[in-house]
Order: sequence, then structure tokens, then C-alpha cells
Amino acid sequence: MKAHIQQLLEQAIVSLQTQKILPEDIQPRIVIDRTKDKSHGDFANNLALMLAKPAKQNPRALAELIVKNIPQSDLVTKMEIAGPGFINFFINPNHLEKQIDGAFADTKLNVDVTENPQTIVVDYSSPNLAKEMHVGHLRSSIIGDAVARTLEFQGHNIIRQNHVGDWGTQFGMLLAYMEELRAKNEPIENNLSNLEVFYRAAKGRFDESEEFATRARNLVVELQGGNEECLKLWTEFNEISLSHCQETYDRLGVSLTREDVRGESTYNEDLAVVVADLDKKGLLKESQGAKCVFLESFKNKEGEPLPVIIQKKDGGFLYATSDLAAMRYRQNELNADRVLYFVDARQGLHFQQVFEVARLSGFVKEQTSLEHMPFGTVMGEDGRPFKTRSGTVAKLADLLTEAEVRAYELVKEKNKEMDEQELRHIASVVGIASVKYADLSKNRTSDYTFSFDSMLSFEGNTAPYLLYAYTRVASIFNKADISMDSVTADISLTEEKERDLAGKLMQFNEIVNSVAKQGMPHFLCSYLFELAGLFSSFYEACPILAAENETQKQSRLKLAALTAKTLKQGLSLLGINTLERM
Repeated sequence: MKAHIQQLLEQAIVSLQTQKILPEDIQPRIVIDRTKDKSHGDFANNLALMLAKPAKQNPRALAELIVKNIPQSDLVTKMEIAGPGFINFFINPNHLEKQIDGAFADTKLNVDVTENPQTIVVDYSSPNLAKEMHVGHLRSSIIGDAVARTLEFQGHNIIRQNHVGDWGTQFGMLLAYMEELRAKNEPIENNLSNLEVFYRAAKGRFDESEEFATRARNLVVELQGGNEECLKLWTEFNEISLSHCQETYDRLGVSLTREDVRGESTYNEDLAVVVADLDKKGLLKESQGAKCVFLESFKNKEGEPLPVIIQKKDGGFLYATSDLAAMRYRQNELNADRVLYFVDARQGLHFQQVFEVARLSGFVKEQTSLEHMPFGTVMGEDGRPFKTRSGTVAKLADLLTEAEVRAYELVKEKNKEMDEQELRHIASVVGIASVKYADLSKNRTSDYTFSFDSMLSFEGNTAPYLLYAYTRVASIFNKADISMDSVTADISLTEEKERDLAGKLMQFNEIVNSVAKQGMPHFLCSYLFELAGLFSSFYEACPILAAENETQKQSRLKLAALTAKTLKQGLSLLGINTLERM
């Protein structure tokens, strides 16, 4: 509907330009807003206020001319001018009814499938394999996954990339410790069952023994040089570590697989080539023995260009080097049109710099969009970065287990007679959904406070509230003993609450587009919460199974069914499963 109103306004502008009322070279950005008060129409636009100065017209007088030149449309029943020159549009209820019928019959609920599908690489999760996944990996994993699912739903070709940290200095330390265990005939796999304990033990040896530390540093060189024994130990470590990650992804319902893993080590052989190619382009300069690219657009307080270090004095490479190699691979081999990086906000400067180096070097085409999608920190209720009661970084697996336990206690309290197996299933869905939704419902650029009590509440914008809203609709159909898909009657919107709910349902396409464009899943969360609230108001005001007649009953059943389908599809895009009963 927004797109249609925009087209009408564009046609009015062309007509006014033809009449010399508006300058021919003007191309205004037309923004259509939904009104908060339905007495002022369904949509509003401030085009007349924007164009009044270049048109040398009074805004209200110009608004009248715009309305006069808008072509007739079955969508719009009337237009009104409000205040200094706002144009309000009232939508034809019959058009809304047709749209509801169309959305119900469409497997994608009237969400536009893109006519120009792009190849979009989504870089997300990317844990360091030296440690188990912790709460810090939660946001990248689930926000990136929600956006990837949304873009895929629109018909884009999505290539997931898990750029895991599987290379570098810390691996020499881990390999040295693995060597010691093997020399003592201790099984490595058993020791790696808890990666955090293993890492701390290796770090302890590194700090206490200079001999061990020297061996660790030498092993890094040997590993990067392709030493077979080092590579064998490294492969064994990575295999176990990646298995830990995959278990967590599977529990979280994140759509990353082992095939999506393309770690830093993948680009090892290309790093020297990256350095050589930057040198050929005349971009490299030596600074204190290191090879750097100095960017004029990034300067320190003294006004001197900041360096992007590509190769250290000792010959080692940095994150910037492997990121540049990855960008070139994603451009040349994957043919990316757009690359999205779901990485901590603290890496903002790093990405701004490497994006510019990638373009200056020609590693990435000018038209390819490189986008850092930053996110804030998960905070504890004490206002500091979230940690366990013991003060250590919280393992993600332990958090998920605690969420499931708490959800089990909550669900059992409400359903004392429920079968144990079903209780466990519901608790698992509710627990995982609560952790994910609490994060996804917050603006990703902000920090947010991790609170089990808040996320497991059945009140407010939470997963339990939305899951219950879905089961509430499902129960109507269970009671009527019919399936949602069996409703065939046409929609008839005669009551205000019916029209309010229908109008919100028709915003789904608009919201999906916003999430896909801006990488902001909280837009979808807010929409689903508002949809559930409007359904509740509709349910209380408009009897469904006890409707006045069969035609009204079938129409309201269809409206309820489309609400359930939208809730289910929306939650699915967030990577959250629904339940038929709670």
C-alpha cells in the first residue's frame, strides 16, 4: 500500500512539473508514514512542506495542488489536508479485504519476492576455537542468523560464512600443551571435553615455564610453515572444538553448519599474496619495520594518517590481512553483491579501515556493498559485562541449560498434570526462545541487560508472551476441530477491531523489507508484539466461534488463521519455533 501511494505522489509531481508549478530538476524523497490516530487516515505524507520553498508556494496551497493532481485509485477512498500541509490518505476497506484474502492464499503471506536476487555473504558467529562459545558469541550468532533467514525468505542467494578464529599465536600454546599430554599418554579428547579448563591449563604452563613458552612460539612458526605433526594436532583440536560449536548452534536453532565454516586458516596461503599485491598497488609503506597502509581519511589527534598494519616486523600477519584475503575471496570466488559483518561494535574502526583498503586495492568492486552490522554488549544486572556468579565469562551452553531448567519449572507450575516428555519439550522451546528473543527484541546497536526473570515473563514483549499468543489462536481451531488452511470464506471487515488487526497484518511485508535492508531484527519483534496485542483486542471485542452468523464466523476464523500464520512465520525468521499448546 505504501508503494502504491508513493507511485500516486510521483505521478502528481510529474504533472505539477509539466504545469511548471514545480521545478523540473527536483526529485524529492517521498516518505509515507502510518498515522497513529486512525481518525486522521491510514497514511500521511509531508511532501507539500518539503517542496513549498523550491515551488515558492504556501505549503497548504501546494498540498491542495498535489491532491488535485493525484490520479484516481481504487486503493484510496479520500484524502485530507491537515495542519500546515500534511496529506492524509484513507484506504478503501474493500482493498484491505482483498489483500487479506491474497495473503492468506500466499505461502509467503504477500511478502515480496525480490525481482533482482543478490548474492549476499553473511559473516556471523565467528567464535575463537581456543575457547568454548560464551555469552559474547550469542548476539553475533542469533542476530546474523535472523537477518540471513529474512534475506533468504525474500529470495536472495545467501552464503553463510563462519569466520572462526582457528589460527594465530594462541594455537602454539595449545599445541605445546597437547604435546605434553601426549608425552604422558593422556588422551587428548578427554582433556578437551572442557575447552575452558584446557585453555586455562595451557595458559598456565605458558606463563610459568619459559621453556614451554619458547616451544609454543616455535610451534606457531612450524604450524604456519605446514609442519605435518603440528597440522595433525591442530586438526584434532579444531575438530573437537568445532563439534562443541555445532552442538551449541543446534541447540540455539542457528542455521550454521560445518560446511559454513571458513576460518582464518583458510586464507593462510593467500596472506603473503595480499601483502605483495598491496605493494604492487603502491599502497604499502614501512613503519618501524612493519608494512602498513596509511589512510588519509583516518587521522590521529595530530592530524597524521593512521596506519593499517598488514604485516608485523617479525613477518606475522594480523586480522586485517586475513579479512582482506576473505574479502577478495568473497568477491572473486563467491561473486558477492553485498557482504554483511555481524561483529561487535568495538571493531567499528577496524572495519571502516579494511573496507577502504579493500576498495583502494581493487580487492572488492566499487558497487559491492560492504556493511559492518555492529552490536552492543550483553550486560549483567550489575551494569557490567555479563559474567557468572563466580566472576568468569558465562559459557553459552550453561546459559541455555539454565534457561531450559527455569522454563521447565515455570511450565510445570502452570501444567501440573502434563506428561513429562511434553513438559520437557515445551521447556526446551520456551527456554531457548526466551534467550534468543530477549536479545533480538533489543536494538542491536545498544547494550542490553541479561535477566532470566525478564526474558521468561509471560507479560510484555517476550518470547513466552508471543508463543502463548500463537497457542491461543491454535486453540480456537482445536476447539472448532478444523485446520487453519480449511477456511475458505472471503474476508469481511465490518468492525473497527477487525480493520485494525487486518491493517497490522498487511504491514508484514513492509517490516520484513526493513529487517532485510537495515539488519535490525528488533523491528520484526516489535511488529509481532503489536500484532499479538491487536489480536487480543480483536478476540475480546469480536466473538469468533460464537459469531452472529456463519459468514461472520468464517471471516473471523480466516483473520485469526492469518494472524497465527504471520506469528509463526515471523518467529521462524527469528529462528524461533512455535508450540501448539503451553
